[in-house]
Amino acid sequence: MQKTFFKGILVVTALLLGQFTFASEKKDEAGDHGKDLKTEIKEYITHHLQDSHDFSLFSYTKENGEHKYVGFPLPVILWDDGLKIFSSSKFHHGETLAEVNGNHYKLYHSKIYKTDAEGTINYDEDHHATNVKPLDFSITKNVVMIIVTGLLMLWLFTSLAKSYTKNNGIPTGAGRFFEPIVMYIRDDIARPNIGEKRYKKYMPFLLTIFFFIWFLNIFGLTPLGINVTGNIAITVSLALMTFVITNVTGTKDYWMHQFDPLGKSLPWYGKIPLYIILVPIELLGLIIKPFSLLIRLYANMQAGHIVLMSLIGLMFIFKSWLGSPLSFGLAFAISLIEVLVALLQAYIFTMLSALYFGFASEDHHEEGHENDPELAHL
Repeated sequence: MQKTFFKGILVVTALLLGQFTFASEKKDEAGDHGKDLKTEIKEYITHHLQDSHDFSLFSYTKENGEHKYVGFPLPVILWDDGLKIFSSSKFHHGETLAEVNGNHYKLYHSKIYKTDAEGTINYDEDHHATNVKPLDFSITKNVVMIIVTGLLMLWLFTSLAKSYTKNNGIPTGAGRFFEPIVMYIRDDIARPNIGEKRYKKYMPFLLTIFFFIWFLNIFGLTPLGINVTGNIAITVSLALMTFVITNVTGTKDYWMHQFDPLGKSLPWYGKIPLYIILVPIELLGLIIKPFSLLIRLYANMQAGHIVLMSLIGLMFIFKSWLGSPLSFGLAFAISLIEVLVALLQAYIFTMLSALYFGFASEDHHEEGHENDPELAHL
């Protein structure tokens, strides 16, 4: 039994070594072609992760070498000595210049630069473009998906509210799926972490942020090539909303704790040397909390897309009966895990937001009197 098992391991190892040796030989024979293929895959992954000024569903190359894109352009809105509005089709996916009222603009690395009629891009010593960048208010692919997600949520939950009214509090259709999730957020996230008295005023935000992140994460796993939550500008905006709500709704006890964390446990002259360290740490925590929210969501979604696209790219590198199926199998497994991660990241963001709201809205004196009958009269 053991001999058979070890023989099987040796056979599999030999096959894998043969496969990688064969792949290496192919790479050596191809010379620069193998390097170019890897560079092309890397550029494709980078392009997938970035936002864009057009909505491309897919692309293909004709027999004559012409590259065709299937999708639709989006409006470009620039402020450059006045408002400039035109279609992103003028850029032709970065291959041509856009001329508007005598000004020339070039799409370079997903950013729009003002240039001359030849499309010259100037660089500094670090090879960074130094051309003027107009203020860009364009409707990009990420903005389109944010609008679509918002409209989808509005339609879904308006329908859910109407079904409650028509059926005496019993949801119908898609509401039967979403109702348990709404109840879970209320009973297992909001109430335990914020408290029975104040949880209701935070529920609209918690429900919105949960479904908004979840839906965007799921859209990011579709072949549409969307990576909204993998854009750090989006995660910063979401975390900033939690930060503002936390501090605006904070109680007197919350702010007293920031500047006087030891309370009346020590006389003021005994707290001075401790507060030189404690108060800056408490104030730093105000920034660390939203930062942990934004970086966790951004890093997890960005890493998931990179790993998935890299595994798919391995199929084009190996081009063999063993390497390609293995890459496909791993990519499929990662896709299933990403479906769980999409939900998990929405849950974590909502849970931590509820925790921060609970810390900010907690009234220590009232809580202590309610829990300790002997001190209730104080």
